[in-house]
Amino acid sequence: MIVAGQHVHIAMGRPAGEGQKIDAAKPAVLMLHGAGLDHSVWTLPARYLAHHDRSVIAPDLPGHGCSAGAPLTSISALADWAWQLLDTLGIAKAVLVGHSMGALTALHMAARRPDRSRHLFLIGAAAEMPVQADLLQAAHDDQHLADALIAMWGFGPAGRIGGNVMPGVQMRLAGQALLDRAKRGVLAADLTACAAYRDGIADAGQVRCTTTLLLGAADRMTPAGKGQQLADLMTQVPGGVRLNILAGCGHMIMAERPNETIDLLRAV
Repeated sequence: MIVAGQHVHIAMGRPAGEGQKIDAAKPAVLMLHGAGLDHSVWTLPARYLAHHDRSVIAPDLPGHGCSAGAPLTSISALADWAWQLLDTLGIAKAVLVGHSMGALTALHMAARRPDRSRHLFLIGAAAEMPVQADLLQAAHDDQHLADALIAMWGFGPAGRIGGNVMPGVQMRLAGQALLDRAKRGVLAADLTACAAYRDGIADAGQVRCTTTLLLGAADRMTPAGKGQQLADLMTQVPGGVRLNILAGCGHMIMAERPNETIDLLRAV
């Protein structure tokens, strides 16, 4: 489909040809991926939700995956684009799900349009996501090095040494391969957008829907303590805040703990 004059690739949790059409009568779930990634990080939860009466919308953000255009340069621009995507699809209200950079985007979306936010589901989130200077420089100068660093830092202990609930898949190498697929400049743009975001505290105070946070206790990129602080900022949210911290889990929560991720998503 076309959004803001550019082709956008959207995954809906079903194989091509199997009713690939958004059903506006079903609850809509928008799933926003993290920096340097694409829609494929949502493969398992998107498939489950699509087969349980949800309209799944898992886009490749501009410049990512199969979507055209340049990567957007701020969380504010990403939030505006995501609302434009939902407008184009005729979706009035949606569950907003985001991982990492996508979580910042979902938080900003919910703060700007609380009337259109059905539930906010933040994975690997914090009010701010500063980026280590050497990583940001590597993203600009040597994307393969940056990808390797994120793949190493992004997983918990089991993921770094090959553990996986899905046999035959080495999480760290698979994660690095996914990052390596990104077009040059995409990761640098994404990390810059994350580092520049300063609205998390203010945005948390504007959210008006029930919010779920899913965090990894071994997350070295957005430490669980920072996510806990975000949850503490949202204690007055109507419907409350549901905080979930997974022991031994790193930042790539959907890959490391797919079953727990699906179990929590099925409840929203």
